[in-house]
Amino acid sequence: MKQNILPAVRLTIVCILFFCGVYSLLILAIAQAAPAHGKGETISENNKVVGYKLIGQKFSEDKYFNSRPSAADYNAMASTGSNKGPSDSAYLKIVQNRIDSFLVHNPGIKKDEIPSDLITASGSGLDPDISVEAANVQIMRISKLRNISEEKLRVLVDKQIEKPLAGFLGPEKINVLKLNIALDNLK
Repeated sequence: MKQNILPAVRLTIVCILFFCGVYSLLILAIAQAAPAHGKGETISENNKVVGYKLIGQKFSEDKYFNSRPSAADYNAMASTGSNKGPSDSAYLKIVQNRIDSFLVHNPGIKKDEIPSDLITASGSGLDPDISVEAANVQIMRISKLRNISEEKLRVLVDKQIEKPLAGFLGPEKINVLKLNIALDNLK
């Protein structure tokens, strides 16, 4: 019995020292090399932090570009997906309600023109980005409400496009918070 217990105790002590000490210090060193030193990238406007680059926020006013729906109601402490699929009738009702709401707020848009990222929540429930198509489909509504030409809004959207990592890893996307800040600053 002593043969089995002593190696197990030694292994436990080594694992505790490694994972609580060495591993933690290694992750801290990597975080210090990252932008914002691992504290998260903030977005500021007029020297005031208005949000975080990687955490989505709710924009429900029609004068703004809408964010992707959130399964966590935009609460970072409750970051989660809904874990519901296309065979779940409750989920289908939620998606249909989002479609109906979008069509009411965006007259002139057909159901088949709505990008999926405007009616389905992301895996984390806090996606800060929308597709270029999702931004473009909202231009008509914002143009009418803000009395800004659609062409000017298209230029604004094009300026906010973030290219894929290394030019090919992932889709083009637009950070909704940055886009709405730029929209408010548009002359």
